Amino acid sequence: MIDAAALKDRAVDLAAVLYQRLRQGSGQAPIVPAGNVVGHALMIVIAIMTFLACLTIGAVSLVQSTAATWQSQISTEATIQIRPVEGQDMDEMLNRASAIAQGFAGVTATRIVDREATSRLLEPWLGTGLDLDELPVPRLVIVSLDEETPPDFGALRAALVGEIPAASFDDHRNWVDRLVSMARSTVLIGTGVLALVLAATVLTVIFATRGAMAGNGHIIEVLHFIGADQKFVARQFERHFFWTALKGALCGGALAMLIFLIIGWWSSRNLATPEADQATALFGNFSIGSGGYTGVILIILAVSVLTMITTRMTVIAHLRQIDGRMGESHDG
Repeated sequence: MIDAAALKDRAVDLAAVLYQRLRQGSGQAPIVPAGNVVGHALMIVIAIMTFLACLTIGAVSLVQSTAATWQSQISTEATIQIRPVEGQDMDEMLNRASAIAQGFAGVTATRIVDREATSRLLEPWLGTGLDLDELPVPRLVIVSLDEETPPDFGALRAALVGEIPAASFDDHRNWVDRLVSMARSTVLIGTGVLALVLAATVLTVIFATRGAMAGNGHIIEVLHFIGADQKFVARQFERHFFWTALKGALCGGALAMLIFLIIGWWSSRNLATPEADQATALFGNFSIGSGGYTGVILIILAVSVLTMITTRMTVIAHLRQIDGRMGESHDG
């Protein structure tokens, strides 16, 4: 016959020895096996979550820097567009428009966009080898503005149209304001996506912690029964899950940084193409900058610390439930 009481006493003795060894710091904590399947799966999930969070941070950083560039450009540049008119010399109209603009206070310089530059702007849609004389393509004059004291746009527009009926003046404010509004909406959406990713990470850690505790519940209950305090047991779990999360977060963050570097390298190698010119005009040089990389590092640390805190709270809540059940059994 197996003596149940003797087995229970033996288990308690073994747990006491284990508890003393753990408190002395000998070896790795066997409460949570270091290489179990749950740990590997959790590391992969955290790597994926961190990768998505870092991509979101990089995209938000890119959009913010691009929006700042757009806002700066609207205060320093405007455009005069000259439509081709039969019987009118285009070059003469361009020079007249440039001279009119230079006569206004607040205009620092003007630049006529030449034929080659105009052809390059149209290449992504019309292809190469364009003959601008055969196509009714408008020509542009870039007007540089004094950011501190801009000119009177209404008076400048009226002077241009009165002197050159085929001319139109665009200060880009409506177009850029819409883009900036879109950029701000994108930042809000990115912030929401980041919050959802972090929330999913917290839920994943909670389920992983509960699974690990369920698999080692008998050891935890015996340790708790012989006097191991909640902080000690929680420390074993939080240490294990912190390092698991840190490894996964480092992998996900490193992969996101690699993608940012590859995209930045590709954009720098293709600056001479028309497609790259259009993309650069919209998104800059695809570099997230020091702020973006700092955000990636903060995400890695945040995921690791958040995992540790979540694990600790989950373990302590579980141990309190054990205390509650023990108290109810004693009362009964």
